Amino acid sequence: MKNKAKNKPLIVVTAPSGAGKTSITNHLLKKFPELAFSVSATTRPPRKTEQNGVDYYFIDLAEFQKKIEQNEFVEWEMVYEGKYYGTLKSELERIWKMGKVPILDIDVQGAIHVKQQYPQSTLSIFIEPPTVDVLRHRLQARATETPKNLEVRINKAGFEMSFKHHFNYLIVNDDLDAAKQKASTVVSNFLTVLKEPAK
Repeated sequence: MKNKAKNKPLIVVTAPSGAGKTSITNHLLKKFPELAFSVSATTRPPRKTEQNGVDYYFIDLAEFQKKIEQNEFVEWEMVYEGKYYGTLKSELERIWKMGKVPILDIDVQGAIHVKQQYPQSTLSIFIEPPTVDVLRHRLQARATETPKNLEVRINKAGFEMSFKHHFNYLIVNDDLDAAKQKASTVVSNFLTVLKEPAK
């Protein structure tokens, strides 16, 4: 029996941390009512303004590992030491049942895993910082990282940028408004094709 979920549409926006994927994802969600944000699960504690079930599903390590064993994730990984992130299959199903297209704002390795599982129906967009130095300045400006964590993120970003050609579209975010516009055009074209009657 064919898995119908494999042909259901979804959009993945990915980038190294600090490249602007969340700003671009939020812009797309405001612009296109057909989209719904896919809430990721994580074992990290919530930041001050974050809400469970809105920003992330905050779950403890034991529960996360149980869900891995029960094959409940589309993708998951330990992004940083001891901190797991993942996309629950139930979250995609929740959005599809609403008649909407899930948009995932996820890590690069996770995005590759999603593409591998839904190769025919995924629109994937990689947001690239102009340079690693610009990325460093953006992360420093956030003032949320220790110097050690900052270096971990910068090193990881260099590695992640080597995978950019695995994605359908590459958008360099040297100007956020221009990057938002490019992403909007790509998503608009994707949604237009979805609405066309099957031949």
